[in-house]
Amino acid sequence: MDDIPDNEPLAPFRRWLDEAWQSEPNATAFTLATTTPDGRPSARALLLKGCDERGFVFYTNLESRKAGELGANPQAALCFLWKSRGRQVRVEGVVEPVADAEADAYFASRPRDSQIGAWASEQSRPLDRRAELERRVEEFSRRFGEATVPRPGFWSGFRLLPERIEFWQERPSRLHDRLLFTREGQGWRRQRLYP
Repeated sequence: MDDIPDNEPLAPFRRWLDEAWQSEPNATAFTLATTTPDGRPSARALLLKGCDERGFVFYTNLESRKAGELGANPQAALCFLWKSRGRQVRVEGVVEPVADAEADAYFASRPRDSQIGAWASEQSRPLDRRAELERRVEEFSRRFGEATVPRPGFWSGFRLLPERIEFWQERPSRLHDRLLFTREGQGWRRQRLYP
């Protein structure tokens, strides 16, 4: 891939993400793949909330299905698809919890309605009627009033520590470009792949 001269994957990922914002309504959307305790694949869409040399950060309810799966098996994969640009990035690695201070700072930056929603939602659990969720939103809105909404102890984030990052660029005749970076010690090995 001529547009990725780098010997590490994070700088080109950030360039591709910046470029995706020009044509994608939410360029930070990705699919998170985990496995259930019995080895079944499990995937869902999330939003990327941070990316630096340490890894890729996302947040969730720690009592959710995805958090339970990551607790049982911290191996995970992310897949970003920017169809308007004919690009995909796949990331594989191990997840670890973010520090409490980092989760607190991100939670404080969220809109108040999203903060209340984090308290109100018993994510991934059965819900008989939507009215019950709306009742819980009202309950927590009253509880916190005009006060600062603290981060719930059951809500935090994960950082995926990348071990493999693959860039895919669509080309005519299905002769796509693929470039794989694989972690080797403190550095990266760069390798082209057949389409």
